[in-house]
Amino acid sequence: MNWSAEQLDRLERALMEGSRVQIDRRGTEYVLVAHSLRTEGPVETLVGRHPTTGDDMEFRLDEIDSFAVVE
Repeated sequence: MNWSAEQLDRLERALMEGSRVQIDRRGTEYVLVAHSLRTEGPVETLVGRHPTTGDDMEFRLDEIDSFAVVE
């Protein structure tokens, strides 16, 4: 997925507000509570918490097929 400035703004807003986001990657849909964006060199990784189990989940931004903030 090529991230537009608007999509990155929505992601950053979701991080600040602790909103739930829906991520599609490799044909699987995930819903998580976004809590940080980590950068290691050229790789940016979204870190969130699974709302039911509380487990942390990590998704590289360049591996995400689609993204939406859950209202």
